[in-house]
Amino acid sequence: MNKASIENIITDFLARSPENSLKLPTPEKAWDDILVGYSSGADPIYMDYKTHVGEFHYTPEEIFNLTFPDSPAKAEDLTVISYVLVQREATKIDNRKETFYPSERWVMARFPGEKFNELLRQHLADELTQAGFPAVAPILSPHWKMEMSEKYVYASRWSERHAAYASGLGTFGVCDGLITEKGKAHRVGSVVARIQMPPTPRPYTDHHAYCLFYATGKCLVCAKRCPVDAISEKGHDKKACRKHAAGTCGEYVKQKWGFDGYGCGLCQTAVPCESGIPKGIRR
Repeated sequence: MNKASIENIITDFLARSPENSLKLPTPEKAWDDILVGYSSGADPIYMDYKTHVGEFHYTPEEIFNLTFPDSPAKAEDLTVISYVLVQREATKIDNRKETFYPSERWVMARFPGEKFNELLRQHLADELTQAGFPAVAPILSPHWKMEMSEKYVYASRWSERHAAYASGLGTFGVCDGLITEKGKAHRVGSVVARIQMPPTPRPYTDHHAYCLFYATGKCLVCAKRCPVDAISEKGHDKKACRKHAAGTCGEYVKQKWGFDGYGCGLCQTAVPCESGIPKGIRR
């Protein structure tokens, strides 16, 4: 098993699974572009997350050994495989036009699109396990749950975006979105496997390296896009954001499209970092 075979598992599932769909009246895939990165289970950054996010945040070794207690692994035996599902252009175009509520495509990428992401996580873990490399998708583990962080308010026992940051895929913006070489309009997944793969180099040392505001002191287009002022030069107000996305927009989705969904994503579209690392960023 090498990186090419792992990435073939992912891209083949993207191409072949009928669940890769926005579930709209006219058939349309949810995802067709992806980034993949790797980090070592022994990378010290995972211990840093426990310090900065909360003691509850699992290291790769912790979540793996909770899943496979009869065959525990050492941290250096593990690799975190992280991937980014890039929003399709049609989805981004629709959401760029919005100023208060999310577009239908955006909401469907968040719900049936994320359901496909769950299937992809499990498929990758299953394929690796069947090939002799036991693997777990932390977000799907019964041990995973949301937590409250003293510093960051809403947090969890495993963060997909932080795994992606550790795996060289991107850095954080002022709105907390992960800015990748394909931008920050995306969804993220990861698997922890007992396999040794060369880590993807992190071409950054600052966790805000790709954000124009932190790099230049200018921009804040995402703050202007936010309809409830949940983003400012001070950062991201998670409570105000959640109230709008899950509360106000959740009610809108239920009334307009008839299901219990939610979303927003305005700060991820019609911004300089929507589809790539902004111009003006020194890599």
